[in-house]
Amino acid sequence: MRVVFILFSLFWIIHSYGAGNLFLDRIVAVVNDEAILESELEQTSQNIEAQLEAKGGPMPPTDILEKQVLERLVMQHLQLQLAERVGIRVSDDMLNEALKNIAQHNNLTLSEFRDKLKESSIPFSAFRENVREEITISQLHKREIEDRITISDAELDNFIATQKKQGNQDAQYHIAHILVAIPEASSPEEIQKAKKQAQQIIEKLRSGADFQKVAMSYSDGHQALEGGDLGWRKLSQLPTLFVDEIPKLKVGELSNPIRSPSGFHIVKLLEVKGDDVGEKLVPQVHARHILIRTDELKGDEEIELRLSELRQRALLGEKFTELARAHSEDKGSAIKGGDLGWVSPGEMVPQFEQVIYSLNPDEISEPFKTQFGWHIAQVVAKREKNMTDSYSRNKAKQELHARKAEENLEDWMRQLRDEAYVEYRLDSFNGEI
Repeated sequence: MRVVFILFSLFWIIHSYGAGNLFLDRIVAVVNDEAILESELEQTSQNIEAQLEAKGGPMPPTDILEKQVLERLVMQHLQLQLAERVGIRVSDDMLNEALKNIAQHNNLTLSEFRDKLKESSIPFSAFRENVREEITISQLHKREIEDRITISDAELDNFIATQKKQGNQDAQYHIAHILVAIPEASSPEEIQKAKKQAQQIIEKLRSGADFQKVAMSYSDGHQALEGGDLGWRKLSQLPTLFVDEIPKLKVGELSNPIRSPSGFHIVKLLEVKGDDVGEKLVPQVHARHILIRTDELKGDEEIELRLSELRQRALLGEKFTELARAHSEDKGSAIKGGDLGWVSPGEMVPQFEQVIYSLNPDEISEPFKTQFGWHIAQVVAKREKNMTDSYSRNKAKQELHARKAEENLEDWMRQLRDEAYVEYRLDSFNGEI
């Protein structure tokens, strides 16, 4: 297959985009057995240009933008290829739900959101496929990285102890980052070349060059096109190799090159702020439910009607607990009269939590659907519980998991890139970024 692509790429590829209209579309890169076409590069570059203009940030030179976008497309193709090989598929139902959430986040219905895209000359079908690809890559990261991370109690205890020693854990740091990458198993000459480049970048920055523009032009990091901006991070959320360096910096100051297996990092501290949390009161709901699952014999309408009848019987005086024991298909809770105990935020699927947190004590919901089937739910009581200790430990575990995921993702991406066959065909590219 690779030979076919190499021979095929010697020719121009003709694509039609309307009756009687033809344009020449050439290959700008080969990624394993796939081609990246000039039209894809141009369209992606235009989209990123529009995003940068909307943010009001600096615009990199066209040739730099083109190179950075092409490398981003290469990594995107590599990840989608791997996702296909390992069998990751995003169903239409999952995609439609994601599109609805995007529309709701913008305070629009899906139909209104589609119209907004049309006004911006963005085809809905193309936007839909972009979202599908983003979800696919996200699921790939979860499968290949996040789900493989383990955190022992001893490791968590050590992390919490280290946090206490470092102090000022509530401080947040807004940082930007430039990476000068080195390949895996790099030679001493390659390492020395990267180190020299990092020093030259620092000299350029200390001479007054704009950090965002320099990051866009020279950084090999994933956030290069965002000017290297890593956003706001607490110490516990920083990559391990930055933890000792960042608190030493003054606002606006640059770090010296920081060496890691991925290359040399240059970090700039943009802002600092505090974040006093205090005690953590968590709203909890004591709930019970009746679940009926859909199957080949029972459709949605039939189940919804059946649950409506059960709800009406409960409202007329029958005990919800007895109805749950007799009819609920959630065997674990059915024997307890449908009792789910005290529920904290994040413990149930969002659709279920949204319903039970909206109910008053003793109120019974209308039938509603989640990924597990159809439910009616009743709230027994509500309370706020002081969860400061357990909240702090859970939060520390999440932060440690996120840190390890970020560090592992960087190494995984580098390995994926190093093991791939990539050939660039851009005239201005000269085989490297």
